[in-house]
Amino acid sequence: MVRLTAEFWVQAYLTRLRLADIPAFVTARGDSTAGAVLVKLNTLDGQAHVWQRSFDLDSGERQWIVLTEGVESEVDAAIGRQRGFDPDLWVVEVEDRAGRTLLEEDGLA
Repeated sequence: MVRLTAEFWVQAYLTRLRLADIPAFVTARGDSTAGAVLVKLNTLDGQAHVWQRSFDLDSGERQWIVLTEGVESEVDAAIGRQRGFDPDLWVVEVEDRAGRTLLEEDGLA
């Protein structure tokens, strides 16, 4: 199994979002090889959700889990705290009123 770098994954994810006509951009650039990735969904109504990749201990497979959700300013504060103890962290912000992130699609876990 080939391990993708964080930067490669982020670029591939942005491309997939662009092809689906979903606006997204990098709000924090982390370490290109070892950085973890957070995906923030801004639903453009004052609310937001943040996902982080994790391992399912039962299956051993990667999955996306909700780190936090709620009022966007509170979600942004949580992201700021995460970046405080992990400066290598990448943050991708997706803007979609319908709540689409494509994280459930094959190849994105």
